[in-house]
Amino acid sequence: MKMSPEFIRAQRNMQPGEITADGFLGDDSRSLIDIIAADEAAMIELGLSFDECATRLESLMEAGRRGLGEPVTIDDTWRVKTDEARGVLPSPFEDGVFKKVNATIELVGDPAATLRITALSLHLMKKNHFLQGRGASFRIEPRMLKRVLVR
Repeated sequence: MKMSPEFIRAQRNMQPGEITADGFLGDDSRSLIDIIAADEAAMIELGLSFDECATRLESLMEAGRRGLGEPVTIDDTWRVKTDEARGVLPSPFEDGVFKKVNATIELVGDPAATLRITALSLHLMKKNHFLQGRGASFRIEPRMLKRVLVR
C-alpha cells in the first residue's frame, strides 16, 4: 500500500531526534503502513481490540499514578509504577500533545510479563493502531499485551 503524505510526514517525525531521542521505530526498517498493518493482523489473530486494550492500560496507568512514583498493586494482578516529567510530547501524527507520563505494568508473579507504556503510546495505539516499531523503547508487542491484560 502506498503511504499518504500524512503518513510520510508522521514517519519522518518518528525518526530519532525529531520528537524523542530514540524515535518510535526502533530498528524496524518497514514502512509505517506495513508496521501498522502487521500489528492490526496480529491483534485480530489474538482477539484483541486496540480501543479496549488502550482503555484498560489507561485505567491501570491512572491507578498507578496514585502511588506517586511507588509501585501499586491493582486487583492482586498487576504491579504498576508510574513516572512523570515536566513538559509534553507531540504526537508524530500531529494530532495532539501528551504529558510525559510513563508506566511499567507487570503481571504479579510473572515479572517477565511486563509492558512499558506512555500517555503518548496509548494515544498512538487507540487513534492510529500504532504500537511502535520493533526494537523501539516503548514498543507494545501484541502477544505481550494479551499475556499481561487478558485474565
